[in-house]
Amino acid sequence: MVLSRKDILQRMQSGEIKFDPALDGFQLQPHAIDLRLGFNFHIPKTWEMTKLGRKAITIDPLDLHANGKNFEAINLKPGQYFELLPEELVIGTTLERIELNAEDVMCVLYPRSSINRRGLSVDLSGIIDVGYKGNLMIPIVNKTQKQVIRIYPGERICQVMFQQISSKIPLHEAEVHGLTKAKYGASKGFIGSKSDREDELKLIKEGKISALKKTYRI
Repeated sequence: MVLSRKDILQRMQSGEIKFDPALDGFQLQPHAIDLRLGFNFHIPKTWEMTKLGRKAITIDPLDLHANGKNFEAINLKPGQYFELLPEELVIGTTLERIELNAEDVMCVLYPRSSINRRGLSVDLSGIIDVGYKGNLMIPIVNKTQKQVIRIYPGERICQVMFQQISSKIPLHEAEVHGLTKAKYGASKGFIGSKSDREDELKLIKEGKISALKKTYRI
């Protein structure tokens, strides 16, 4: 069941849903909340200097030791803007920190259509789990080939829809995703946080999928 504006407000008044900073009237929609763009951005690095010379950075999603080193952090000040170059990808963050303190409420994150019409692709259809606490990371792509597109911290960038799940999940159980405890590091702008365990990643890199299935069967 999707929560209406009335239900969202009731959950906020009870403390089951929290936003910091507090919402303003522009953000409250009939059955969703618009979230504003924050001041922190991460830009993927394409090269690095080594003792051998300038070396291209290869992105390996199974690298256990990456820890965000493939990104350059940029923190803007109030009044500054961010320009996306044609076909450039950046990772933004939401201005608001969200807390889901109810055992029966999760969220689905969507882009705002007005943002997409500007030539930006906000690649979101993500799930915000029961018990989540933190800011949200937002991948933003300039889909044009020649236009530079300017975005401003504080503008409404995406929207979150709240859904009541069929049965309650105790918050300590909601932290467990598969065999791994969730790492909610987005509140600190941490790109490198992984939800996959090292033993899982090791077996994947070695091609031992059958062993993975056999060892960790349900």
